[in-house]
Amino acid sequence: MRPIVTPLEMAAIDRAAVEPVEVLIRRAGAAVAWAARRRLGGTYGKRVVVLAGKGNNGADGRIAATRLRSWGVRTRVVDAAAPPRNLPPCDLVVDAAYGTGLQRAYEPPQVDAPVLAVDIPSGVDGLTGACLGSPLHAVETVTFQALKPGLLLHPGSECAGAISIADIGLDTSTATAHLVDREAVAAWLPSRLPTAHKWQRACWVIAGSPAMTGAAQMAAAAAQRSGAGYVRLSMPGTAPSGPLEVVHHELPAEGWERGLSTDLERFGSVVMGPGLGRARSTRTSVRAALAAIDVPLVLDGDGLAAVARRPEMLLLRPAATVLTPHDGEVELLIGRRPGPDRFDEARRLAATLGAVVLLKGPTTIVAEPGGRCLVVTSGDARLATAGTGDVLAGIVGALLARGVGAFEAAAAGAWIHGEAGMRRARRGLIATDLIDAIPEVLDATHLG
Repeated sequence: MRPIVTPLEMAAIDRAAVEPVEVLIRRAGAAVAWAARRRLGGTYGKRVVVLAGKGNNGADGRIAATRLRSWGVRTRVVDAAAPPRNLPPCDLVVDAAYGTGLQRAYEPPQVDAPVLAVDIPSGVDGLTGACLGSPLHAVETVTFQALKPGLLLHPGSECAGAISIADIGLDTSTATAHLVDREAVAAWLPSRLPTAHKWQRACWVIAGSPAMTGAAQMAAAAAQRSGAGYVRLSMPGTAPSGPLEVVHHELPAEGWERGLSTDLERFGSVVMGPGLGRARSTRTSVRAALAAIDVPLVLDGDGLAAVARRPEMLLLRPAATVLTPHDGEVELLIGRRPGPDRFDEARRLAATLGAVVLLKGPTTIVAEPGGRCLVVTSGDARLATAGTGDVLAGIVGALLARGVGAFEAAAAGAWIHGEAGMRRARRGLIATDLIDAIPEVLDATHLG
């Protein structure tokens, strides 16, 4: 997986480098020049303008300009501190004005050519992805040794274009955040043994209410499609309904937590919360169930609302817990929405609650109490429709039932969920469309 480091962490990595900064700048500049050459499709008759600042970012750009000139590209360097209103006509602009350390608004000159950004588009906050001023939108960003949060978080991700990582010889082994990819997900998921039976992958879904049976049904179906061998569905106080293959287990509308002790030890995971409702009796039952459920648990939707303002009770859980909040549910848990540094917010929440936190958003961040983060960028805005969170909860529940660790199950579930969305229509997608796409993702990526 590709490492992700904050600007401060990258500065420390730079300081720890064995080679002098001049060597690193030459390597970075050469990488930018090669990327520019690929974008140009050659060198003959091509024109490049390099917008260069005073710092190392500008130095990278100037080295790239020298290399491009040596290849016969007509190259002009423009001072980023005092550029003309309109850059000269060219085939490509290299944005080497300012790097990740910029703290003020940036207003670039008018550009009428594709932009190649150096490390990060100038004006994008390297930590939060916030736009300081009006950053140029790049077709590609060449970043060095590791990804930066600002390249992955909205709206900075919209400015970055395609991202390539140039190896300039720095040691990023201290990175505690990484970008999830197919290879990582494949490595986390166990293969199905010839001797497998349904109870080895059993998941119990406790969800739904009279007005919201669909949430429970989608979570259960998603768990089935994600590899759970046996799915039990309980909708407290609600008549059984759902996929044919689901085993229904009735629970009363109130005091249903007392019915969980039947054979809970046979289950590899429990999913609790989607569509449960927010009645006082439901809140009481969810809170009581937290300590009683001694297998890995996914707490989603109304389950999160049940512990609003009292999330410390999660620390009493005897087994691993995965929380799946969006920003509004974070506010329910701690009384405020996440701040702009979403990596830090996810880490703090995980450490405070002793749980794995899957912080939903355009970029999903999964954090564990020890401070590690896994980042998922699969999927897009088509997932922003009712019910997709219920599907995600079911996927993660199935992966827990299959024996995947909570941290990896949450990240793999988010990646599979996003990939499933990408396999369906760009418009008009509804949550149930994702469910049938899950096996396609598992098959196409050779996941167990």
